[in-house]
Amino acid sequence: MSASRSVGGVTTTTTESPLSPLRAVSYVRVSTLDQARRGSEPEGLSIPAQREANRRRALDMGALVVAEFVERGRSGRSLERPELRRMLEYIQDRPVDFVIVHKIDRLARNRADDAAITRTIQNTGAYLVSTTEAISTTPSGRLLHGIMASIAEFYSQNLATEVTKGMRQKAIHGGTPGRAPLGYLNERRFDDGREVRTITIDPERAEHVIWAFHAYATGGWSVTRLAAELEARGLTTRSGPNTPAGPLTVNGLHRLLRRPYYKGIVVHNGIEHPGRHEPLIDPVTWATVQDILTSRRNGERSRAHDHYLKGTVFCVECGRRLIVQHTRTKTGRVYDYFVCHRRRDTTCSNAKPCRSPRSSSRSRTSTARSR
Repeated sequence: MSASRSVGGVTTTTTESPLSPLRAVSYVRVSTLDQARRGSEPEGLSIPAQREANRRRALDMGALVVAEFVERGRSGRSLERPELRRMLEYIQDRPVDFVIVHKIDRLARNRADDAAITRTIQNTGAYLVSTTEAISTTPSGRLLHGIMASIAEFYSQNLATEVTKGMRQKAIHGGTPGRAPLGYLNERRFDDGREVRTITIDPERAEHVIWAFHAYATGGWSVTRLAAELEARGLTTRSGPNTPAGPLTVNGLHRLLRRPYYKGIVVHNGIEHPGRHEPLIDPVTWATVQDILTSRRNGERSRAHDHYLKGTVFCVECGRRLIVQHTRTKTGRVYDYFVCHRRRDTTCSNAKPCRSPRSSSRSRTSTARSR
């Protein structure tokens, strides 16, 4: 038996008994984890408020909330939200009459995503309902939906512009925009009731960062070996909202060694500003590390073939760095030799190998030079 119901400007058709309750799912979202922890409540203040409003709206429509999806600390500017994906999969697999949100901007922060999500909901036969906005399937309801989606997009873009402007001003005055790098901590304190955000040295990780710079400045470490040693010493990254703490990767260590922040410089949009934070590394050590990194930028791409001369021998024909390779004789003896990297693409005429002094007393020094 089929029956039609008109609820909140939306007419639904069901094949079940007119007395059977309609089914609804509730989608709740807060943009930051701080919102999910604010106040004395375990879920903060916004999540319970949205949940209660959505349940009341379902009750007013004679619907039963059969599932709830809560997105904690996820931006509406991205579709990469686990609970949103779960909700869309849920309504595609099960009969649902309504998808209820507190406001349109809980669902999406731009018109394109809003249109895509709304279309997916409609394709399942469900209707999108806002507890605070009179959207519906009527022409005026669709118009209001479009207006509210445009307002949400404007608010998001305007907020991003203001945040960028604030970060630039903060950097100009020596502040740290965003999260402090490894070895430092973002701290908040209150002075006469006023919140003050500062950068302090991380007592757990700073000593490892300092050691890493000084060790690499000796020239006796590769970034790969240094990363392994730091892991053995117990250095880990800081956990984030969606990432657990873990060992510092080779690429992560390389970026760390390149950051001027550790010598007291804040960089924003490529412009350097004197920072207000306490430096961990003196300028001389930092400059030494940069020189070594630059001299080895092509010499540390692979640790498969290591050699004490690697990164220091150059081709006399084209000036490019020579790469080390190994060959094994029938008797099992291994020989090291250097070849020009460009000989592979025939852009260099120097095709002669340079035998390593470590494996043979005869070294063809006429084909290579050391810097």
